[in-house]
Amino acid sequence: MLCARRLAGLRAGLRVRRVSTRWSPVGAAFTVQPQGRRLDPSGERGGLFGVPELSAPEGFRVAQEKALRKTEQLVKRVCAMPPGPRTVLIFDELSDSLCRVADLADFVKIAHPEAAFREAAEEACRSIGTMVEKLNTNVELYQSLQRLLADKKLVDSLDPETRRVAELFMFDFEISGIHLDREKRKRAVDLNVKILDLSSAFLMGTHFPSTIEKHLLPEHIRHHFQLAGDHVVVDGLHAEASDDLVREAAYKIFLYPNAGQLKRLEELLSSRDLLAKLVGYPTYSHRALQGTIAQSPETVMEFLEKLSDKLSERTMKDFEMIRGMKMKLNPQNSELMPWDPPYYSGLIRAERFNIEPSLYCPFFSLGACMEGLSLLFNRLLGVSLYGEQPARGEVWSEDVRKLAVVHESEGLLGYIYCDFFQRADKPHQDCHFTIRGGRLKESGDYQLPVVVLMLNLPHSSRNLPTLLTPGMMENLFHEMGHAMHSMLGRTRYQHVTGTRCPTDFAEVPSILMEYFANDYRVVHQFARHYQTGQLLPRNMVSRLCESKKVCAAADMQLQVFYAALDQIYHGKHPLRSSTTDILRDTQERFYGLPYVPNTAWQLRFSHLVGYGAKYYSYLMSRAVASMVWRECFQQDPFNRAAGERYRREMLAHGGGREPILMVQGLLQKRPSVDDFVNTLVSDLDLDFETFLMDST
Repeated sequence: MLCARRLAGLRAGLRVRRVSTRWSPVGAAFTVQPQGRRLDPSGERGGLFGVPELSAPEGFRVAQEKALRKTEQLVKRVCAMPPGPRTVLIFDELSDSLCRVADLADFVKIAHPEAAFREAAEEACRSIGTMVEKLNTNVELYQSLQRLLADKKLVDSLDPETRRVAELFMFDFEISGIHLDREKRKRAVDLNVKILDLSSAFLMGTHFPSTIEKHLLPEHIRHHFQLAGDHVVVDGLHAEASDDLVREAAYKIFLYPNAGQLKRLEELLSSRDLLAKLVGYPTYSHRALQGTIAQSPETVMEFLEKLSDKLSERTMKDFEMIRGMKMKLNPQNSELMPWDPPYYSGLIRAERFNIEPSLYCPFFSLGACMEGLSLLFNRLLGVSLYGEQPARGEVWSEDVRKLAVVHESEGLLGYIYCDFFQRADKPHQDCHFTIRGGRLKESGDYQLPVVVLMLNLPHSSRNLPTLLTPGMMENLFHEMGHAMHSMLGRTRYQHVTGTRCPTDFAEVPSILMEYFANDYRVVHQFARHYQTGQLLPRNMVSRLCESKKVCAAADMQLQVFYAALDQIYHGKHPLRSSTTDILRDTQERFYGLPYVPNTAWQLRFSHLVGYGAKYYSYLMSRAVASMVWRECFQQDPFNRAAGERYRREMLAHGGGREPILMVQGLLQKRPSVDDFVNTLVSDLDLDFETFLMDST
């Protein structure tokens, strides 16, 4: 309900925050050597993200107790007042008071280098989670919202955003079963707790290494794996290994069925289905897809089946090409197996296009890439990025950079903390975290959004700046798309701020940024050799773009298979057969390469936890992003009018408007399933030279 992580307008009357003399050019902030950079030593040590209580780990207890006291006051207030628009405002304030602690703690518990901070943040998450569970079962609180939504005259008087937020709060209540009788409500609470525990255990199991007795592996490949006494430890698929036998062994050992993990998955899927039925949905997928672009599992399966049919011939051609490369290098064993495509498609790309990353890295220094992003945002949206020196104690590592996001007329929009560099025990993932959502406060001031972008880039050295591979550069653009989604909204309510929107819409702004990252007209503005100043040659960008289309149909077909498997697992229960039998059948239908006996890939499918019934979102978001690119930016990637329209119709609303309405508003049409499919397939054929126009 209240602190749901939904994966932002209001400009008139907001106070404009002017440009500050504390700000410096964004490129300079990232060309300074990160190691040993001193934080501002003046004054007392402040708290993380400027929260005074968080100058020490014990401050989490103070912050959570403060939030819980405020929560109790707001609950009493909203339950005692007559229904009206202020009901929604107080619900959102209630949500904000909890999320401001929980969202921050969610980040700190995985990213802070000090164990004491991580443990204190973990405890804060548990404490806030317990309060959320209490609120989800508070019938009086639920009835205060129900009275509002049951009064047709009152509902009709609400503006669209307020009405949607009220309905979202009600949806969060009802999927927890609060509308049920006492016995069923207790069952729903118990199922929610069980699902949480099973999800955590299953997620841990997806990463747990497999072991095998050493003598069972051929001696000449054992050195590719970690040895532990008489056993070999396999901690992944080794997809890039050049030896076919190494990849085969890793695949069969890492994916060998684990009885405990299989039981956890079966219980997780069964519990989700029971909860969905208990709260009034035919399947878990129906519950998960409410309010999304797709709207129903039937639409998702139609999308996946049509996409699979359209890809089929292209995928077979890709497999033949990969098989040909395997036969060329290993004529004695040319049968194509599931462990082959990543390695051999990489060889094909290298053979056809000279895209060795070391040739590109000198043109993609981190400082230059950040300047390029700032320039792009300025020309498209009137937004610039500036470095700001953090206060002492404000950041968790001395190499974290703080950026102010500033609009040319609206002033300061929010802050992005850039945790970009590798360090010990830091999670190896590129991601975006909302620390504080934007909202309009009762005072009329706007609560500025605060986010963190986490990457894992190499540190600079005395003689060498941080240099990015093309993949790192594209990931930077992708994650910055999420950040700007958070910054550019001005929703009235933090419950729908920025990326707190349906999953199949949340990835659209980030994937759209990948199109900018692959357009020569954009890259030309910033990609210069860090030593000579030479511009990145246009033909190198073209080669890079064309190389991404090699075996792209087979790659997309694999994603279709994963998405279809996810839908079937979360569809009608009891399942028609075991999860492994379903995997085998779905792989044969939607992928084409043979199932390998005695493997259970589904037990490593970690996205079943966070993206249950929603894995299709990556594909649908890519289709929408491609449509937006073609409609708005393909002709001119710096078109200011198109940028403003994109902000007005999409970014400004966060999750405060139905996603399909935002898509329709920007594209001036409501896309059909066929439109989504045709767009994705045509992207595979797209000759980037047709829109990588000469900038001269």
